Amino acid sequence: MAEQQASGRQQTAKALLGLRDLVLTGQLAAGERLSEVALASRLAVSRTPLRAALQTLEQEGLLTPLSSGGYEVRRFSRQDAIDAIELRGVLEGTAARLAAERGVAPARLRLLSELVERLDGVFGQVPGSVDFEAYAGLNAEFHRLLAGASGSDLIGRELARVTRLPFASPNAFVAGAEVEIPAFEATLFVAQAQHKAIVEAISRREGARVEALMREHARLARHNLDFVLERQPELKGKVLSLAMLAS
Repeated sequence: MAEQQASGRQQTAKALLGLRDLVLTGQLAAGERLSEVALASRLAVSRTPLRAALQTLEQEGLLTPLSSGGYEVRRFSRQDAIDAIELRGVLEGTAARLAAERGVAPARLRLLSELVERLDGVFGQVPGSVDFEAYAGLNAEFHRLLAGASGSDLIGRELARVTRLPFASPNAFVAGAEVEIPAFEATLFVAQAQHKAIVEAISRREGARVEALMREHARLARHNLDFVLERQPELKGKVLSLAMLAS
């Protein structure tokens, strides 16, 4: 059973990394409707892991779901992705500052603290042993709770919209990173240290400090974006064809 689960994760990671590469390198054109059958054959994976990869890239903002079913590739520039990440940092920073200034209910603060403790548990004792799948789930919940802590439904709605922009998701680059990009593991340790500092600043009602922390936290996604593009120099200065799920 354990071997089957490991094989399934590897197939999903293979599909995700392969599909993302096809989009980033422009081998799949902007506006192109994607065929599951053709992509599964091209990437040498079954349709189950391919569907998981398609859903992830939608969350990352690289793909757009079609009303008739399926997905098409989105088009945007590198600067669009950078701006989307920056915008998330601004909105999350504002949400965190308001949470600190207005005060957070003890129950919500406990939930945030418990999530940070659980995130500690995904880091293994040796390098390369991070549970990326568990990290992604807990990290998404942390950011969801943090957005709600501001007490502003308006900010919550805008954050939900922004995180669907290219690479603006808090989990951009997490899925599949253990297979191809081990350097991303180091950014997770930094992110976790920031999670702890963010909760501490909110509990101490330090609005200015937590706003700055959140903006730095979002910029980890910018670091990872630059890392990916530097590995593929041919993407510099080009319009990227992407389909969007970004620290």
